[in-house]
Amino acid sequence: MSASPAPWAGPLPLRGGRSLPGRLWLAALTNQQSPEGGHLSADERGFLLRRAAGGMPVITTCAAYVHPDGQAWPGQLGVASDSQGEALRPLATGLAEAGAAGLVQLFHGGGRADSALTGQPTWSLSSWSDKATSGVVEAAPADRLDRVIVDQAAAARRVEAAGLAGVELHGAHGYLLSQGLSRVYNTRDDAWGGDLAGRARLLRESLRAVRAATGPGFVVGVRLSPEDMGQARGLDLDESLQVAAWLAEDGADFIHLSLWDCKKPTQKRPESHPLPLFRAAVGPEVALIAAGDLWTVEDVAATFAHGADAVAVGRAAIGQADWAAKILGGAPVHRAPFSPAALAENGASETFVRYLSRFRGLVSA
Repeated sequence: MSASPAPWAGPLPLRGGRSLPGRLWLAALTNQQSPEGGHLSADERGFLLRRAAGGMPVITTCAAYVHPDGQAWPGQLGVASDSQGEALRPLATGLAEAGAAGLVQLFHGGGRADSALTGQPTWSLSSWSDKATSGVVEAAPADRLDRVIVDQAAAARRVEAAGLAGVELHGAHGYLLSQGLSRVYNTRDDAWGGDLAGRARLLRESLRAVRAATGPGFVVGVRLSPEDMGQARGLDLDESLQVAAWLAEDGADFIHLSLWDCKKPTQKRPESHPLPLFRAAVGPEVALIAAGDLWTVEDVAATFAHGADAVAVGRAAIGQADWAAKILGGAPVHRAPFSPAALAENGASETFVRYLSRFRGLVSA
């Protein structure tokens, strides 16, 4: 009797007849490889296509700002103009030739945008002092929140026109959409704040606008931080479960949970892993994607056993472009640190390697 195929082999069916060609995803990776102007560079395109050639069936770009005032770091990709959207076409063509699908992560930094790069005031739903930049984050008027919803819909149309499969709204890690959900960063008392329904309004209306602006075959999902971690603050697990349920109602094809460590239970409920909780919240039709400290076949298997429909990796795929092929074939994988030479051999530019060197334990001396 032949062995049953691994649950991470084969395509990922989605609601509404949509689908993606696999269940092993490249997560969005900040890399600072785009030139000034935010157009996808040959270096970044080459890095992404190497992962597709290495067996990764779903490739997510780095966070791409939807308006110039949302840029948060130098060398960031943008989808805020038609020319930036057109620059994605060669990536879409290359991914299709490799049998892979591409997603663009739609992003606005909000209070974490860098005014030194944008030349514009930094803003969010509420005002606060940003100790990291010694600046003040301004509270946005309601019409600016309306504008950023329109910006995301326009960016999604550009991604669709370029021939890519879909988008992921970045509602995690303390950037704008996550700031909206936060009881710390969003202290408004109007319709954009207050109770959870008000705090979730920006994210929900963004998703609805993107869904309405794109065709029936276009994939739309959301990345969430379920609880406080790092720059994601003011988040409660039960509120995140309700937000996920609302996003399912609003048409999300997938919810991507940024867990940091897929082996750990939730902070609020130490007896519970987050995946079964979110499955109960979103129902059977919405795919659950999990990311967080995944390296080996055993890590992947355990995460699928908890209920993931797909997994997304960042660090594991940086130093080995064929990580997905190794997982699918049951081959051993390498762990960080990776040498600069190994990173270069796997498609990382000098710019990307310099950026990666900031992170302890990722790049060897």
